[in-house]
Amino acid sequence: QVQLVESGGGLVQPGGSLRLSCAASGSIFSIYAMGWYRQAPGKQRELVAAITSGGSTNYADSVKGRFTISRDNAKNTVYLQMNSLKPEDTALYYCNAEILSPRGWDPMDYWGKGTLVTVSS
Repeated sequence: QVQLVESGGGLVQPGGSLRLSCAASGSIFSIYAMGWYRQAPGKQRELVAAITSGGSTNYADSVKGRFTISRDNAKNTVYLQMNSLKPEDTALYYCNAEILSPRGWDPMDYWGKGTLVTVSS
């Protein structure tokens, strides 16, 4: 009964920017950490960036200084601003959130279906 829906992916030229959004909806009492992962063809899924409910962030070394994660707790939404994009950033980007439901005892991990980012000239 919890859904994560990503948006904002697309085709962009090297050096360009994109902003991904992920909105959580459904039976939500509280959202803890939220994050973005990506999976390129033939590679394992990897963490791109994460943010706690208090706003602390961490990033993969490969995106530090280029990507910025943020969240709007009132909207249950997490964002990923991606600048100076490179061809190696091409991947399916997934949203992840740790969510406690109103009747739950422990938070559970939820995933979106992914949004494709292609960086190519």
